[in-house]
Amino acid sequence: MADPYSTLGVARSASEAEIKSAYRKLAKQYHPDKNQDNPKAAEKFSAVTNAYDLLSDKDKRARFDRGEIDADGNPTAPFGFGGGGGRGRPGGFEFNEGGADFGDIFEGLFGGAGRRAGGGGGFGGFGRGAPPAKGANVAYRLAVQFVDAATLAPQRITLQDGKTLDLKLPAGVETGTQMRLSGKGQPGAGGAGDAIVTIEVKPHPFFRRDGDNVLLDLPITLNEAVKGGKVKVPTVDGPVMLGVPAGTTSGKALRLRGKGFTGKDGQRGDQLVTLLIDVPADDPVILHLVEDWQDGRAVRTHLGV
Repeated sequence: MADPYSTLGVARSASEAEIKSAYRKLAKQYHPDKNQDNPKAAEKFSAVTNAYDLLSDKDKRARFDRGEIDADGNPTAPFGFGGGGGRGRPGGFEFNEGGADFGDIFEGLFGGAGRRAGGGGGFGGFGRGAPPAKGANVAYRLAVQFVDAATLAPQRITLQDGKTLDLKLPAGVETGTQMRLSGKGQPGAGGAGDAIVTIEVKPHPFFRRDGDNVLLDLPITLNEAVKGGKVKVPTVDGPVMLGVPAGTTSGKALRLRGKGFTGKDGQRGDQLVTLLIDVPADDPVILHLVEDWQDGRAVRTHLGV
């Protein structure tokens, strides 16, 4: 059974950021889409995803470090049963019956003796073996279109058994977001494992993301900039009309409220539209218009030139 720290290539003292960085690097390296000629890549991708699933959960990581669960998240054998020691819980006890934890009770009854019982079979047959292991988790990668991620549109995923599921994207979804589908992994004696779905938000041809905001560069004509007026603007929710002020200059930003991504707090960001004046080259009318006209303003003074 692989150690999750070794699987991700990090030290046991690694920070959350170091663990996340290591996972992203390995997931990219072993992604099945990039390794279609390497059947072992899918296994490695699943292994690093399972390791990250355990170590990114503070509670699971702490329990693993204490020896209470193994790399698959299953409880270790109490009192060191299962081959003369295994990886029992430091202190010797992990005995649950009907949801009650008897570790502290035993330590109170037997004092420090219980803490020395973890490696040699404990109190000779007292207790019971570990429960049947659950099946392995299965890793999936789901590519989501930019607009779908922004609007939280339902997504359909096909599982390894051929069945399809409709997923509801969570608020705050971004590349790297993971969704757990309980019981949709490999079957096992203790029940099926889970499906771990990692989201990848696809780039868009002209929208960009900045936190929960959507950015857009919008070309406008010279007459629209000079005279102002209403122009049609694409948004993740569909086209809307935007008022351009008369005398607009390139780089002016306008805000469309509530047209961004839904944040983790449930509030939607905005769409920020940067206006860019598109002047046609060699247009005889425009050339004639400015032939005898000169703008004498010092428009670059603020740049020191």
